[in-house]
Amino acid sequence: MILGRTLTVYLSARFLKAIIGLFLFAAALIFLFDVLELVRRGGDREGFSVMRVALISALRVPLLLEQVIPFAVLFGSIAAFVTLSRALELVVTRASGISVWQFSLPAIAVGLVLGVLSITAYNPAAVWLQQKSEEVAMGLFGAEQNFLLQSTDNVWVRQDGLDGESVLLAQQLLDSGTRLQGVTVFTFDRDGTFRERIEAREARLGTEIWYLDDAIVYTTEQDPQSYGRYQISTFLTATEVRESIGSPESISFWNLPRFIDLARNAGLPAYRYNLQYQSLLARPLLLVAMILIAAAVSLKVSRFGGLGSMILGGILSGFVLYVLTELAKDFGGAGIVPPLVAAWAPGIFGVLMGLTILLHQEDG
Repeated sequence: MILGRTLTVYLSARFLKAIIGLFLFAAALIFLFDVLELVRRGGDREGFSVMRVALISALRVPLLLEQVIPFAVLFGSIAAFVTLSRALELVVTRASGISVWQFSLPAIAVGLVLGVLSITAYNPAAVWLQQKSEEVAMGLFGAEQNFLLQSTDNVWVRQDGLDGESVLLAQQLLDSGTRLQGVTVFTFDRDGTFRERIEAREARLGTEIWYLDDAIVYTTEQDPQSYGRYQISTFLTATEVRESIGSPESISFWNLPRFIDLARNAGLPAYRYNLQYQSLLARPLLLVAMILIAAAVSLKVSRFGGLGSMILGGILSGFVLYVLTELAKDFGGAGIVPPLVAAWAPGIFGVLMGLTILLHQEDG
């Protein structure tokens, strides 16, 4: 029997409602805990207010929630399947000659649509809101802001300027990429010959120039020289500085290809950026895998009972996929495994696992 349009729309709406409901519940929990953490860290700071902290958290929660999307789909789908089964709706559907593969198609379609929207619209919006949260938080957390709001690690960045190329290391990023602290710079002539090493307390970005404060310049020709203010040229913008030094998760889906090319042209490894880009592209497949696993662990309940076992099976399946995804990210980010393989392997594994279990349950 062919699945009718009315039933397709009805099932799709049920799955969408369950997934979005669970996602919003997770958002509320993360927002609450994030606000409490920011209040604890900044409660005694000048300029602190509960409304300001709540706004900061509300703006940065969407990016934090990106990691929750696959699990919202998994447990939302489990909830939808169980609800339909306990209301005997799936029993009637199966009795009318519609197979498990047919009534799973609306859920899979919802997963694909959510996956595409999450990478093309949600991710860019979440990254933009994260940047706005940093602007609202400016000056509130002081030196801790980098670790509270960005979790940036030390990263080498190669840049070009009027005087030649230079390689820069910054320990901390402030003011949306216009200020760097704990800076070390290696400069080279146009022919690629090493010229000097500069260590500075702080660097501030001007128009095609870095202003280095309290700089010490080391060369092979003379003793170290100290300068209250030192300058080096650059073609980088504040956005490129922020996104080059920041984590790949802080870069919009649409901007990732440009920064992959930027890193490659600079002769720097692009594993992390390429892995993030491929992981976003693979998200629709991962969501389909979550729906198939949800069907595999929940449809059996309608016939044999065992709600506790079903919940445990869903949790274990989600945990296995999460561990596999994190391991793949670690290997892919280090360049041990090609980013393409690391990003797509968890989704492919999840789809195959879900299909195998469903085939065994339904067709023997």
